[in-house]
Amino acid sequence: MHTRKEQLQAFDRLLTIMDELREQCPWDRKQTMQTLRHLTIEETYELGDAILDNDLEEVKKELGDVLLHIVFYAKIGSETNDFDMADVCNDICEKLIHRHPHIYGDVTVNDEEDVKRNWETIKLKEGKKSVLEGVPKGLPALVKANRIQDKVAGVGFDWEAPEQVFEKLQEELHEFMVEVKAGDQDKMESEFGDVLFSMVNYARFLELNPENALERTNKKFIRRFQYVESKAKGLGKTLNEMTLAEMDVFWEEAKRI
Repeated sequence: MHTRKEQLQAFDRLLTIMDELREQCPWDRKQTMQTLRHLTIEETYELGDAILDNDLEEVKKELGDVLLHIVFYAKIGSETNDFDMADVCNDICEKLIHRHPHIYGDVTVNDEEDVKRNWETIKLKEGKKSVLEGVPKGLPALVKANRIQDKVAGVGFDWEAPEQVFEKLQEELHEFMVEVKAGDQDKMESEFGDVLFSMVNYARFLELNPENALERTNKKFIRRFQYVESKAKGLGKTLNEMTLAEMDVFWEEAKRI
């Protein structure tokens, strides 16, 4: 691994290249925070994919892409004299010091839960009106549900045991099935949302990340379905020309791979 000096030199090199690109490259010179936003989101998802795949070489590359975007935003901020890279780094350093009084102060904690409770309490003292203010509105619903539950649990609004959460899940499933039988589409959707929210909560109690779990299943399904497609192609058929029973044979093969 590189020394701290080498790491700082590498970061300085990136800052220098960003300066040069912003000055000399027509595409880089044209970019704004607004035009970069959707690209940043895309790069973040690509990093997430690499992490789920446990592809560390790809994680390294995607981290570089995300870091480039951070440097890019800081460069744009410096051009309007609003902030630069030093401000970004110093602000996060000050926040970390302030929100870790058990490290940089005289506060005593017993475990991770104490740390999380302190974190949310400190944020409220900083002027936040709600512990849920820190949950981005644009998050995907599944991720947002997990963050909401994590936030409120941080201030003690939580179940005491996983068994209680599972009972709540069963209760929500029952209520959902009642509406399914009644055939009211709006109420069915509402109750289904409650089921998903309870599932996310139960996953949290089991220390499972629901987003990661679902994405693993997505990847698994894609891999198996594409295996079925390749087998059908080998037979000179399309899936539309095969029976469900024929496709199921290849699906079971895919599960054993």
